[in-house]
Amino acid sequence: MAVHRFDEWTSADVDPHSILVMVLGATEQHGPHLPLSTDTIVAEALAEHLVGAMVGFVLGPTVPIGASGEHDGFKGTLSLGTEVLTAVLVEIVRSSRGSAAGVFFVVGHGGNHPAVSAAIALSTAEGDQVGVGYAGILDGDAHAGRTETSLLLHLAPQLVVLERAERGNTTPLLDLLPRLQASGVKAVSPNGVLGDPTDASASEGRSLFEKMGARLVETARNWLEGQT
Repeated sequence: MAVHRFDEWTSADVDPHSILVMVLGATEQHGPHLPLSTDTIVAEALAEHLVGAMVGFVLGPTVPIGASGEHDGFKGTLSLGTEVLTAVLVEIVRSSRGSAAGVFFVVGHGGNHPAVSAAIALSTAEGDQVGVGYAGILDGDAHAGRTETSLLLHLAPQLVVLERAERGNTTPLLDLLPRLQASGVKAVSPNGVLGDPTDASASEGRSLFEKMGARLVETARNWLEGQT
């Protein structure tokens, strides 16, 4: 199915009955081997898959900077912070009224979760239809490890500097969370990696992406059914 792109339409083409799919990514360090846009690349690919699978969904523009304060201290990280990001998302939803029947966010960065939750709560209270799907693997490693490196080897191999890939902190995320939340990623992993990317592969990335895409479509369908 063709992927319709909102920002390629003219004003006359805009369908107010469509669902606007907004990608919410991040620009942040992903170790010495992955691009700053890793979360955005994965989320954009998933959103494109979603729009191709769902009738009436249109791919909106990407918000490429999120809430990435936990990566402070690493070069390349840009962050809006949770408060500002929440306001941005709410205003996107408000401004979409009359141009779309609802907004569905595809989120590529876990640190955006508080802002997304707050924005959806406020937008829903204002009467808007807003849903969300997250890019993530339940049993994957946390950041710039095997999971994300495999995904990038599948989606954008030209951006992976595999010879720089190195093992980071492989402690389970739940055990790291208290210190990570208090002091940031650099305090628990000097190289910015939470996991081990050295055995990543494009074939694993392809399999992971297929699972993520299927789960995202299921999430969007369940949300859409709940709106009717």
